Amino acid sequence: MTELDHQTPVEACAGCLARRTVLRGAGAIGAVVAGAAALAACGSAGEAASSAASQAVGSATDAAKNAVKSAQVPVGGGKVLADAKVVITQPASGEFKAFSAVCTHQGCIVADVSGGTINCGCHGSQYDIATGAVKRGPATAPLAPKSVKVSADGITVT
Repeated sequence: MTELDHQTPVEACAGCLARRTVLRGAGAIGAVVAGAAALAACGSAGEAASSAASQAVGSATDAAKNAVKSAQVPVGGGKVLADAKVVITQPASGEFKAFSAVCTHQGCIVADVSGGTINCGCHGSQYDIATGAVKRGPATAPLAPKSVKVSADGITVT
């Protein structure tokens, strides 16, 4: 056995990190924790942070609303907008539906729309493109419906 075989992990890595680097990292973590605590304690600052977060989510949702043109959603099929967690389908010509793209089995984002079903790639659940109802499990609950508005500018989902 060598001398290295008898060293603890800390002893073996004694030269890996300078003490100042470790202390600097610990100080940065402490500052983040203290800042979060201060925001939580301060009602108006916490409300401002909450408002900013809500606006960011709203902007992301607005960007997804007009991301799809009618021509991008095939009749009898659909399009998954994974970032917006929405799936848009066209069960019949000119009839558009939208649902949450979050599989009700274990929360995966559905993978695609084909063969008249919305398909989850994680465990094989399938949902009806017209109603969001489960056609094949393991999911037992339907996909949550969303409101759809079709205009010349595109498809809006809320």
